[in-house]
Amino acid sequence: MIISLKERIANILKETPLPKARDVMDESRRLASEITIGRTKFMDKYDVSSELEYKRRCIKEGRIMYHAHIGMNTWKETAKALDGVYNFAQDNGFILDRAGICLDRRMSLPPEMRKSAPQESGPYLENDDDWREVGQAAPIQPHMGDFIIGFPASTVNAIAALRAGVTTVGNLSQFFAHEAPMWKRTDITTVETVKAIGIMGALRDKGALMHSYLDDGFGALFLDCATSAAWAYLERYIVEELLGAKLAHCVGGLVSDPVKRSGWVFALDEIHDHDCIGSMFYGDTISSDRDPEKNRSLTAEYLLWDIMAQLECPTGHGLMPVPFTEALRAPSLEEICEVQLWTREIERIARRMHPHFDFTASKKFASSICTKGKAIFHSALDFFADCGVDTRDAVQMLYILKCIGPRAFEDELNPGARSKTAAEDNPPIPNDIFTMTLAQVDIWRPRYESGEAREKLSGIKVLLASTDVHEHGLLLIDRLLSAAGALVDNIGAERNPDEVVSEAAKRGSEMVFISTHNGMALEYARNLLDEMEEEDYKVPICMGGVLNQNTAEGTTPVEVSGELEEMGIAVVTDLWLLPERAAAAKEHFCR
Repeated sequence: MIISLKERIANILKETPLPKARDVMDESRRLASEITIGRTKFMDKYDVSSELEYKRRCIKEGRIMYHAHIGMNTWKETAKALDGVYNFAQDNGFILDRAGICLDRRMSLPPEMRKSAPQESGPYLENDDDWREVGQAAPIQPHMGDFIIGFPASTVNAIAALRAGVTTVGNLSQFFAHEAPMWKRTDITTVETVKAIGIMGALRDKGALMHSYLDDGFGALFLDCATSAAWAYLERYIVEELLGAKLAHCVGGLVSDPVKRSGWVFALDEIHDHDCIGSMFYGDTISSDRDPEKNRSLTAEYLLWDIMAQLECPTGHGLMPVPFTEALRAPSLEEICEVQLWTREIERIARRMHPHFDFTASKKFASSICTKGKAIFHSALDFFADCGVDTRDAVQMLYILKCIGPRAFEDELNPGARSKTAAEDNPPIPNDIFTMTLAQVDIWRPRYESGEAREKLSGIKVLLASTDVHEHGLLLIDRLLSAAGALVDNIGAERNPDEVVSEAAKRGSEMVFISTHNGMALEYARNLLDEMEEEDYKVPICMGGVLNQNTAEGTTPVEVSGELEEMGIAVVTDLWLLPERAAAAKEHFCR
């Protein structure tokens, strides 16, 4: 029997006892009273007490902030890279204001569980000395978004980050769409997330800034940009009105249309009542080509728009140019330096262009999604209250939102998102990543509907899952396999090996397809094979995506396709060859 979303929410509330948010907030205030925010080399160099103070100074002076993501395999290598990029900037006469420390996903787990989890890409902060060095590696302000707040270790990580002098901390959006490896207690994750945001709220007057990257959460999974705007309103309501913290939104990585990119700056400014302080504005990652030279043109386009949008509507977002090689591999220090230097020339061009530029289309986009998004937001509060949710309790709100997921939220509150009717008064504006995924489906569909592909895939029961949050990649593979006649069970993103094997056995799957991007391909494959051995349930496995693995020795993840093949995993790096690779894997397995 299919139950309504209202019934589903009532059942969730009944089945899971949750503490009151006011009690969690009492603990937040107690913990905050014991925290002294550290001083980084950046704070000393620029005589500020927080990144927020520096951002407001940049806005007042008309300066553009810049951001780089830096996360080598180890903290030692990362610290060395921070020092290296700072010296490069000094030698070339520019400032890199902030750096996102791209941590290993194990950092999302309670400290006592981290050693037993698979190593992934990014540094791992092992002890207090590592944390202390975060703000001392170079006079670049560290930012921590990935795997800090929004996970089981939210509280301990937030405290450690603040004491290290990291004052912009996140990532709330990851709470909704990401999972800590091997972790299953959403109730504990929710409480720890609320507690950590409460700490940020208690330290708001000292410059603590709560970061949320919309493209890392449900914001990227909605079909209509207006639903993403509604979600931004909802996050602001929870963070600022319920928990007292200052929210800094980030967007950009999954937005390719330049009108939408600049439009989101105006939209966020409206959503934040024209006191928008952004964390960073991510470069376009979905349009990247495997040819680094082609990416120069792409980067020039989005940077011109991003810089001029900041000149027109300064929000303090640190602009993040994506290294030209990122579609190929994790970028090296030299490649990070290269794009940062190149970007300063683009800024000089943008400043000359800005006085002559017309943002009418971007402002119209912002007005449209904010008007519709605000209405959806208010409808959401009314709907959840009608379902029995205490909409003034952040624990209940966050828990229910995570449990119901993006599809149920949008289908209930913005059902027109799926409509293509041009005659509507306010038709949906599709998110770019969704539009691009559907375009890829259309490009590849003839191949998968061909007699050759259907002969190889038709009727095969396939279980599809991802090791990480790349949901749209799953959507692409799901639709193509289905077009070829495969019977697909898509169990979604961020699935642990034990879940994959359990679901495959339960559904009688004949083959498992795994997508991965986060530097853990080899370790995940080993764990998956071990789980199959333990459960005495074995089927052929295909893996695709970015097939690399973090290693203790290297600075960046290494390609492991060969090792996967040696383990009996069918490697798929070309969509054209997927039918053949799958058929060959099945035939080899049946021998």
